[in-house]
Amino acid sequence: MPKIVRFYQTGAAEVLKIEELPLVEPGEGEVRLKVAAIGLNRAEVMFRQGQYLEPPVLPSRLGYEAAGVVDAVGPGVSGVKIGDRVSTIPSFSVGAYGVYGESAVVPAYAVASYPEKLTPSQGASIWMQYLTAYGALVEFGQLKASDTVLITAASSSVGLAAIQVVKSIGATAIAVTRGAGKKSFLKEVGADHVIASDEEDLVKVVMDLTGGKGANLVFDPVGGPLLEKLAAAAAPGATIFEYGALAPEPTPFPLFAALGKGLTFRGYTLFEIVRVPEKLARGKQFVYSGLESGLLKPIIDRTFPLASIVEAHKYMESNQQKGKIVVTV
Repeated sequence: MPKIVRFYQTGAAEVLKIEELPLVEPGEGEVRLKVAAIGLNRAEVMFRQGQYLEPPVLPSRLGYEAAGVVDAVGPGVSGVKIGDRVSTIPSFSVGAYGVYGESAVVPAYAVASYPEKLTPSQGASIWMQYLTAYGALVEFGQLKASDTVLITAASSSVGLAAIQVVKSIGATAIAVTRGAGKKSFLKEVGADHVIASDEEDLVKVVMDLTGGKGANLVFDPVGGPLLEKLAAAAAPGATIFEYGALAPEPTPFPLFAALGKGLTFRGYTLFEIVRVPEKLARGKQFVYSGLESGLLKPIIDRTFPLASIVEAHKYMESNQQKGKIVVTV
């Protein structure tokens, strides 16, 4: 029987349990994967804590991203066959179709091939980060080479993906990290400028770098009091994409900056892309092209074995990572 990760109550990483459960047959429109690697995401930490958009139904599975080989196909499935080497696109209920484990059943529409040159660990590290960044910056933000993009939480997997997406278009990427310890790393991976927000005046530095104009696009998963600084650092007519809620504090609305600059504040999630077929098709083509050219290349910080899933979640919560955390199966 395959080993599967589930949790019976919300809370700290220790609630995650590895159990041996019967192999599940895929139903109508579903496929089953023999999992090789799992990409971890902050959303799964929040889901485990009961703080995500989707509440868990206990006991619950979890996990959005896995790479593996299709080993069973349910009725009504076309375009996917046994033996296909695929990874999962996060477009399903994380509780109903969690992929943490040695085997995972997912909707057939949520699997896609990935380039042969990528390892399973890399294959499990592409869709969440690149489609999240693509959707906000390219699909909705209409990113162009003349733009300056302010990227917070820049050393996260999505933050690094955003830097690569911005640079692939030829625009300017200003990365924001809390401490100076990650500044050199962020420059090495392509950021044009890096701001350590705990040690520097974010607004002043952005204005100095842009000749007083500010950033045209802001890509932020934090919210909270930081939003006021981001609004102050934004250019007139800028769009601020809020795609997360990592800050524990309330998020005050920066009314005067919004009025004075005509700012747009845009709540955004990946599901706006992956659940609309034509947008997903454009996003997949963008990612495939970037992976092929090398302009997009997933950065893996650290790998853990499945038996260390609790330690992997704790490591993600430590905020030490510089890129994707992967669990190998």
